[in-house]
Amino acid sequence: MNFFQKLGFGLKKTSQTLSQGISDIFTKENLSEDVITDLEELLYTADVGVKATSEIIEKFTAKKFDKHSDIVAIKQELSHDIAEIIKPSEQEFVIDTSKKPYVIVMVGVNGAGKTTTIGKLGKKFTNSGYKVSFIAADTFRAAAVEQLAEWGARHNIRVFSGAQGCDSAGLCYDGLKEAEKQGDDIVFIDTAGRLQNKKGLMEELQKIIRVIKKIYPDAPHKTLITIDATTGQNGLDQVKIFKELVDVNGVIITKLDGSSKGGILIAVAAETGIPIYFVGVGEKAEDMDIFKAEDFAKGLLDI
Repeated sequence: MNFFQKLGFGLKKTSQTLSQGISDIFTKENLSEDVITDLEELLYTADVGVKATSEIIEKFTAKKFDKHSDIVAIKQELSHDIAEIIKPSEQEFVIDTSKKPYVIVMVGVNGAGKTTTIGKLGKKFTNSGYKVSFIAADTFRAAAVEQLAEWGARHNIRVFSGAQGCDSAGLCYDGLKEAEKQGDDIVFIDTAGRLQNKKGLMEELQKIIRVIKKIYPDAPHKTLITIDATTGQNGLDQVKIFKELVDVNGVIITKLDGSSKGGILIAVAAETGIPIYFVGVGEKAEDMDIFKAEDFAKGLLDI
């Protein structure tokens, strides 16, 4: 099964809801206000969000569809409209080899799949010939360090860690110095995600960024947030909060296979404009791949 097929399969929970809903809606009369209202509600149910839903409805109502229209044609039109909205967030993830090591800071709430995502991307880049290392900077959560160590052992990736509860910024400093010494191409830094103490999290993340810049003034070269699709609109809120804390410039969306709220990707693209680099539809490393707008829009509507 290639990734496009996996994506379609992973989006089944969302696509079944949307497909059935569209079929039900368009057995009604011509494009009346009731039909448009029903379509709006259907998109909200899939967590497409207010801004993106308004754009989709505006585009769609300009078309000529009625109860005699082919459902496949309606889905194709909606898919096209969705792809147009999310296309600006489809950007290639490029490792600038002139920056060595290329420093990637990973942020996100605990439970979003951040540590697993680092493991998957580490394997992906290792397979592409890069020398990769991890820094376990979520020093208060032993499980995160153990999980990162497990990914590292499995794929021959060095993990730099310290004593539980140690200063995460200091650990990052030492870890980056070691990465430089070892000639690493890419370093992933796993950070804490305790949003219940926003002030403490902000101070910790900002301290980590300051320390990174002491060694490499133009780093971090990427700050990526991982969000869990099953959290729906809460995922969009997380992107906005972390964007306030640090300069998040990329999004990774996980667990699309476990959610009927796959439309959250559309909401994130429409409301933040931040690039969405990777999407995940399963537990294995190969279940995460680059985000492609048209593939996602087709998978979402099961076409």
